[in-house]
Amino acid sequence: MRVLLIKTSSLGDVIHTLPALTDAQAAIPGIRFDWVVEEGFAEIPVWHPAVAEVIPVAIRRWRKSPLQTLRSGAWKRFRQRIHAHRYDLIIDAQGLLKSAVLTLGLKSPVVGLDKASIREPLASRFYDQHVSVPRDQHAVERVRQLFARALGYELPERIGDYGLNRAWLAGDQAGGDYLIFLHGTTWVTKHWPELYWRRLAELAAEQGMEVRLPWGNDSEKARAQRIADGLPGVHVLPKLSLAGMAAILAGARGCVAVDTGLGHLAAALDVPTISLYGPTNPGWSGAYGRGQLHLASDFPCAPCMSRKCKYEPTREDARQFDLRQELPLCFSRLQPERVMDDLQQLLQQATAP
Repeated sequence: MRVLLIKTSSLGDVIHTLPALTDAQAAIPGIRFDWVVEEGFAEIPVWHPAVAEVIPVAIRRWRKSPLQTLRSGAWKRFRQRIHAHRYDLIIDAQGLLKSAVLTLGLKSPVVGLDKASIREPLASRFYDQHVSVPRDQHAVERVRQLFARALGYELPERIGDYGLNRAWLAGDQAGGDYLIFLHGTTWVTKHWPELYWRRLAELAAEQGMEVRLPWGNDSEKARAQRIADGLPGVHVLPKLSLAGMAAILAGARGCVAVDTGLGHLAAALDVPTISLYGPTNPGWSGAYGRGQLHLASDFPCAPCMSRKCKYEPTREDARQFDLRQELPLCFSRLQPERVMDDLQQLLQQATAP
């Protein structure tokens, strides 16, 4: 059986799809998937043994200059690739108009979420078959249920398995005795204060732990350098590709992360990880897997699910916190000393017989 899977982005969403492939591979021997994914994430699907072919798209880039996309032949080449095989089924696991449109003109049946379950209800009009999946659960479980109902098998009653070979991905980094601090994220409100990262790095250095700090842009690089400045054993990494970052994560002893796509990759690789949540809800999209500890703020307005903090600090807040360095204040409930204590316990559990 050959299935065309459409799940284009984001990094976390792509990673959250992997356990569904593992379920399907176990339930239907010989099943193979071709995966349509954004070009920036095209390295990920090849890591899973159920994936036969990766078909990159560049929707983010194409929609900036649609005429140039048509003139260059990029759209035509993409359409030729998805028409190269006759698929038994097409699963749109993205649930957006931009993904549903990619199925136009294909003769195979298309399955997706129904209008009550999907992110953009209009997209469901493009599907031949509709699947109902309750919204109020983790994203990984939602995708697993979509696949099980689309392909007609019973969902296994166990935690999802990403199907990745950690040792193979780690390569020369396998079994490293270092920690990764994933300090970069997209929303301003999801950033744990730099002051706290610096203090956590100091605590790690005091205990002789090696820490590695990745970065993806100039702002993150500058922050990593400030966190590491003058601390023994705390190193700023060179800029890495996604595959290079996967190798570093796969070899790590443990990880501390904010709500970021790379945190989901750490979870997929079974790296013991503490994930820090202020404005977001880990119950819906938290790092999913074994050895994962979610520290969620119990601040009165958390989780607000907002990209902009709307909390107005009080006079008591101003007396208690440095409002220049400790915003957003929801993270003030997650102090570095607590994070280090929990990290040490998590690492001990990971090495216990």
